[in-house]
Amino acid sequence: MFKLVSPWPLSPVQEKAAGKLSAGLTERTHPLALMGVTGSGKTFTLAKVIERWKRPALVISHNKTLAAQLYSEFKSFFPHNAVCYFVSYYDYYQPEAYMPSSDTYIAKDASINEQIDKLRLQAVSALFSREDVIVVSTVSCIYGLGSPQDWAETAFEIAAGQKISPAAAAKALAIIQYGRNDIDFRVGTFRLKGGTMDIFSPACANPFRIIWKGEIVG
Repeated sequence: MFKLVSPWPLSPVQEKAAGKLSAGLTERTHPLALMGVTGSGKTFTLAKVIERWKRPALVISHNKTLAAQLYSEFKSFFPHNAVCYFVSYYDYYQPEAYMPSSDTYIAKDASINEQIDKLRLQAVSALFSREDVIVVSTVSCIYGLGSPQDWAETAFEIAAGQKISPAAAAKALAIIQYGRNDIDFRVGTFRLKGGTMDIFSPACANPFRIIWKGEIVG
């Protein structure tokens, strides 16, 4: 399921720690803690635990800086698996406020980072489509995004060999808020010409193409 890639093996101390943590997970021992000085290989040790545990993992950091560092490290350890980044997409956020002393109202203002928003969507998409997933996040991930059932209801699945007409596929995409745009093709839109449809999902770096043979997806 998970394949850890590294030019070096665990040290004897790291191997011992990984073994105890893995045993604790199997025996449902709580809490479990891994302590060590900076540079002692704690992330590498936890990567080995994740590989052995063979279940999706959520790594929570207390700030974006450390989360980004952990994301980079886990990406290098698991290049063949889905390592995702899920943090707040706000570059700047000013909540609504009122200052009685000066009778001043401050309107809510925010700036959203589109790249981080895409990474968040990629994380959600990975959790729905595969099991070898590691999500690196900040504490903000504890706030609900809605139930998995709600997300599943807004998903549209299509596969090779499926019987569905291009028109029906276009209608299904419109229901989940995709817009058809054959000229200004961008994220969140699709374009359709005959039996060929291009879809640009917010969760993907590049658009993908579907080709029909009659009403069968080729």
